[in-house]
Amino acid sequence: MRTGIATVCLSGTLKEKMQACAIAGFDGIEIFEQDLVTSPLTPEDVRKMAADLGLTLDLYQPFRDFDSVSEDLLAANLRRADAKFKLMARLGMDTVLVCSNVATASIDSDDLRAEQLGRLAALAGDHGVKVAYEALAWGKYVSDYEHAHRLVEAVDHPNLGTCLDSFHILSRNWDTAPIEAFSPDKIFFVQVADAPKLSMDVLSWSRHYRVFPGEGQFELAKFMGHVVRAGYSGPVSLEIFNDVFRQSDVERTAVDGMRSLIWLEEQSAKWLEANAPALSAGALGTPGIGASGSGATSRRRYPMELATLPQVAEPAGYNFAEVKAADTKGLETVLGQLGFEFNGRHRTKDVQLWTMGHARVIVNESAPASSDSAADTSPAIAALGFDVDSPVIASARAQQLKAPVVPRKSQANEEVFQGFAAPDSTEIFLCQGSPDGTAAWTSEFGEGLEVPVAGATAVIDHVNLAQPWQHFDEAVLFYTSALALEPQPFAEVPSPTGLVRSQVMTTGDRAVRLVLNLAPLIQQDGASGADPSRTGARRTYQEHIAFAVGDLVSTARDCKARGLEFLQIPANYYEDLAARFGLDPDFLATLQELNLLYDRDADGEFLHFYTATVGSVFFEMVERRGAYDGYGAPNAPVRHAVQYDLLHRLNPVPTR
Repeated sequence: MRTGIATVCLSGTLKEKMQACAIAGFDGIEIFEQDLVTSPLTPEDVRKMAADLGLTLDLYQPFRDFDSVSEDLLAANLRRADAKFKLMARLGMDTVLVCSNVATASIDSDDLRAEQLGRLAALAGDHGVKVAYEALAWGKYVSDYEHAHRLVEAVDHPNLGTCLDSFHILSRNWDTAPIEAFSPDKIFFVQVADAPKLSMDVLSWSRHYRVFPGEGQFELAKFMGHVVRAGYSGPVSLEIFNDVFRQSDVERTAVDGMRSLIWLEEQSAKWLEANAPALSAGALGTPGIGASGSGATSRRRYPMELATLPQVAEPAGYNFAEVKAADTKGLETVLGQLGFEFNGRHRTKDVQLWTMGHARVIVNESAPASSDSAADTSPAIAALGFDVDSPVIASARAQQLKAPVVPRKSQANEEVFQGFAAPDSTEIFLCQGSPDGTAAWTSEFGEGLEVPVAGATAVIDHVNLAQPWQHFDEAVLFYTSALALEPQPFAEVPSPTGLVRSQVMTTGDRAVRLVLNLAPLIQQDGASGADPSRTGARRTYQEHIAFAVGDLVSTARDCKARGLEFLQIPANYYEDLAARFGLDPDFLATLQELNLLYDRDADGEFLHFYTATVGSVFFEMVERRGAYDGYGAPNAPVRHAVQYDLLHRLNPVPTR
């Protein structure tokens, strides 16, 4: 599949955008007219730079409001088109995007539209230019891609075809199956964009809320499947209007876009395989969606080849969580009070191992890269380890999805972890899972080893990570594509500084639950400017690791006896709890005594408590009763409010 991206997707100058596209690995680009108009580069400079970078210049766009106009306006439009076609010759480009008219002073006549598009096609032919006609979802009279295609067929000129844009089609809920009947010679260009399902006018939706494939809710694999079946073999290009993308680092955004097309290519291949009609042996050719795999002999050949990635199963569970800090005393104290056992220091690395049953926490004592900032020393979640069937294959998949490799030094007879970095800089390590839940690498710890005592057992229930505002959608796609986690419906949780968007990512069996939180900007130190580090924008927005135990009340009593500092829950909460659930008074008194929170639904009950925060990290202990599958969402505003109050009492805002 030939990949492309429109320059309008990215921040920066045209030169910066082109360089970023080349670094990300795109085959070609669309030149958005405004990017060229505002650039000091001449068209000849752009043409040479593209050639030097190995980029093709696939589409010049947009040419607006051409058709359905009066004769005098048509003459002006043709003069404008003639100038643009000459400009395209200087750029070395041969395809222009022409949008359906959105102006109110236009004429509703298909005969007139066909006649005018025919004149444009004839002029384009004189210049060796192809015109890709696109139905805008908010077009005045042409808003349906099938309508646009009928006009193209009526004109019947070799220099006029259609552009299929997934946003304009899927935002209007048009059926995509008719695409298969289009002649591939008349599909001149294909643009793809995803989007969340929103209730708003389609123009505003398009201009501000498009996202890369896999970051929204459109059925893009199905759309692409129909495009491939039609016989199209040209570029598949991203056209994303998104305010956040145009404020973010240009190279990161370009890489995110390339990752989304790699993911879409794989998902489209899967859709084609799942929806392929049975074929006789004589109807088969060289498989068009890759020749590997057990289903290769039953695949139809298509002009567009779709590559697939190394296939991996979803993680079997958490292997460990790692917290890093220059001063680890506070972390050690809290872990000990929770009932974790200290299992010694690593024989060659400055890390400690703490365990409670199958819940493992690595405390990293490594000095920060920069010691001149107090923020650098704050404890923060640094890495997560996941049990997978094949770490090497899973790592290869992540690397093909543009995940940067994170090497971890190891000496002889030490476990070699396959690692890569997530968009928020969390390090992800892939571990070889074992049926009994043990981990061979724990034998590398032993200096100062204490014999674990019999006590509560636990597993990591979920991990909650804060996400920088400009990379939230990127993180969702990353964990979906690289780790096979499934995004659940997102929620918005009230906090004293605004709504916190919360996106849960899980495995099918819930062995892994990862919660991504988009904090309000007021809680992100580095919200503007460069990408925040682990100890920058994420410092004031706290994140945590939750451990599941079998008896939370007993665990809480033990923790209290060891001197644990619980997050103090207001008495008003327990009065409200009594009103909502009608709990037994003795049980309610126990909850209040131990600062436990409670939730219940039709499937079961949920008990949990929180520790005080150390740096930007706190811990949660939970007990799931029955088939309860949530996270105590009604209690989240209480936690946010208490933590906010504590933060501001410890760090008061100076008054003038």
